[in-house]
Amino acid sequence: MAQVEIDNNSGFCNGVVRAIQAAEHELEQGGELYCLGDIVHNSNEVERLRAKGLITINHDELRNLRNVKVLLRAHGEPPETYRIAQENNIEIIDATCPVVLQLQRKIKKSYDTRSSINDQILIYGKVGHAEVNGLVGQTDGEAIVLESPADLDKVDFDKRIVLYSQTTKSVQHFAEMVELIKERTEGERFEWHDTICRQVANRIPNIREFARTHDLVLFVCGKKSSNGKVLYEECRSVNQHTHLVSDIEELDASWLNGKSNIGICGATSTPRWLMLQFQARVEELLRDIL
Repeated sequence: MAQVEIDNNSGFCNGVVRAIQAAEHELEQGGELYCLGDIVHNSNEVERLRAKGLITINHDELRNLRNVKVLLRAHGEPPETYRIAQENNIEIIDATCPVVLQLQRKIKKSYDTRSSINDQILIYGKVGHAEVNGLVGQTDGEAIVLESPADLDKVDFDKRIVLYSQTTKSVQHFAEMVELIKERTEGERFEWHDTICRQVANRIPNIREFARTHDLVLFVCGKKSSNGKVLYEECRSVNQHTHLVSDIEELDASWLNGKSNIGICGATSTPRWLMLQFQARVEELLRDIL
């Protein structure tokens, strides 16, 4: 019978584990607990915690709450969120990832100590991503977000530039962005900081090796996961028999035909219990095929 293996390096990163543990601890105490945005970019895990009582809200709904507890997820929040919470007597359960929190402080310091009002703070990241919104908030909304080289048209290269990165971006792509900026500005006017989380970045060589050593790879990931999209593409780059799946219903039995070594892996937002469900379902389908 074919072997079905789960990648031991896949699954929640420390920041996500910390946020979920905080949510579960508070829910065990009883009473209402709100979470500002999905606690993790995985609908299965969000639904599991919803069943335990966690109520997901958006920023507009936050403004209308009073005298409640609200959990801030690992992605972090801009200063405006804390101001609203204070005004509305909301108790914050702050589960911001320590790596993200450190980056927020660095960006705020750069913004507060600018040598000139015309200094530009750039953030390499995804526009609208929760973490990026929190980072931009440290600059009163003035930071310029770069998603791709095309966004460099937004930058005034006659001004001083300070570049940071969203913590879950590719180290290679960030280095490429640095080189592109170097080509268009003088050295003393460009300062950059590699702020990518190595716990996430180091998964790339591991997951590439995992994908390379299996006939078929099921990459289990929520549709909203930015980190998941990066890792999935890395798997696909070395193994064309890689499929991105979010729910058991998306599993196609025909993928298993002729495959003797099947790997299951996922993003930093993928719960291990979900990968175990996929493993059990694959093994069931393989028994039916035989």
